Amino acid sequence: MDVPTGDQLKLECEVRIIHRQSGGSAGARTIAQVATNNGYSLSRYRASKLMKRFGLVSNQTRKHRYKPSGQEHLGIPNRLNRQFDVVEPNQVWCGDVTYIWVGTKWAYLAVVLDLFGIKPVGWAMSYSPDSDLTSKALMMAFASRGYPSGVMFHSDQGSHYTSLKFRQCIWRCQLIQSMSRRGNCWDNAPMERFFRSLKTEWVPKKGYTSFQQAKRSITDYVVGYYSETRPHHYNGGLSPNESERRYWKSSKTVATFC
Repeated sequence: MDVPTGDQLKLECEVRIIHRQSGGSAGARTIAQVATNNGYSLSRYRASKLMKRFGLVSNQTRKHRYKPSGQEHLGIPNRLNRQFDVVEPNQVWCGDVTYIWVGTKWAYLAVVLDLFGIKPVGWAMSYSPDSDLTSKALMMAFASRGYPSGVMFHSDQGSHYTSLKFRQCIWRCQLIQSMSRRGNCWDNAPMERFFRSLKTEWVPKKGYTSFQQAKRSITDYVVGYYSETRPHHYNGGLSPNESERRYWKSSKTVATFC
């Protein structure tokens, strides 16, 4: 059965909007999922046909392979041990640092993810990849999530996570620290995937012209497109924000019957 012209035009417009909101990164699978979440019936195959019709191409770069290694930190064990499936918010947070080209030099971005919903809850940028940067991202997460206690915080063995300054933040926040085995990125796979998505979907291939431009753009991605719109396979095709909204709505409903 043919789709009415009015509905067809709305769908075509929706596909263009989703592709534009993604910064040109969304492929047919993402466009189909976002459109479906927004109330349209759109398969990946049909999304691909519409993209070809309008000349829309995903600008994501290819993935690369990592070589696993494996020695635990002597004082901080790998408590998480790749148990990435959590059942509620504020059980496990993960953190990591990446680099972004800004003007004529590198800037560094520290991010904290809540593994429930894969939602960014804290972030910070600076020109130095030190414990001041990671501490600032952690404290933002701690405040934005309502100062929870007993959360596990997992990261790699970088000095910005093993330093006395950062570990004092962990102690003050009453968090439980966990660390990946040395050189094993898969022990912190959610962070690897987040940074890969950021760089392939959003960050310009030549970087940014200024620190402020980079900070605004990355904040738009973290708060806007990634958290509010972008579907995530782990969430059953829902965005991080929608996944959390449904959890809290369900929790309140259950509470009323208890």
